Amino acid sequence: MTDLRYTLVSDGSSDQALLPLISWSLRGGGVVSPIRPAWADLSGLRQRPSGLKERIRAALSYYPCELLLVHRDCETQEVATRQNEIRIALDEVFGSSSERIPAVCVVPRRMTEAWLLISERAIRMAAGNPSGRTPLLMPVLNRLEDLPDPKEVLFSLFRTASELHGRRLRSLRVRGLIYRLVELIDDFSPLRNLPAFVAFEQQLGEALQQIDAE
Repeated sequence: MTDLRYTLVSDGSSDQALLPLISWSLRGGGVVSPIRPAWADLSGLRQRPSGLKERIRAALSYYPCELLLVHRDCETQEVATRQNEIRIALDEVFGSSSERIPAVCVVPRRMTEAWLLISERAIRMAAGNPSGRTPLLMPVLNRLEDLPDPKEVLFSLFRTASELHGRRLRSLRVRGLIYRLVELIDDFSPLRNLPAFVAFEQQLGEALQQIDAE
């Protein structure tokens, strides 16, 4: 292939932070062609699609691709439950169509932010204080999937790493730092200790084999 276009359908806009991680996994899976990622931004549509099936259908219409990735946070559900929801929606969209494209479930055990809690250095840099000395209480890697609220853990680490106080700390826009953080992480391999990430990469590898066989 001359290039690989993939489209990410996600729960919310913050989940587009997954794009660098997905591209990293694709390169690790042997993709040497240029990778063209796209996050399916459906917010500007006159009629916003409701439900996962309609969001997938709209994404395919406005963001055509060779590989589709569908993200759902587990929150209080099991990984397998979310994966099954995605597969049902995909079956309803494609049916038995010969034009069905490879699709991958992207389902972190809790939420996307759990997969970004792997690099103290990157967190300090994203917070704008790479030489900070305040200790950061980084979660244990193999317990990331057990964190009840990874987003708040990450936001708290940003605040601590910034070493800001008072008004300057209150003005720190921690949500926006997520996008800088994911660009600063150059190695996501520690996530291969997490079952949900292993499942994602296994599906990704199978999808790439399917693309190569076509």
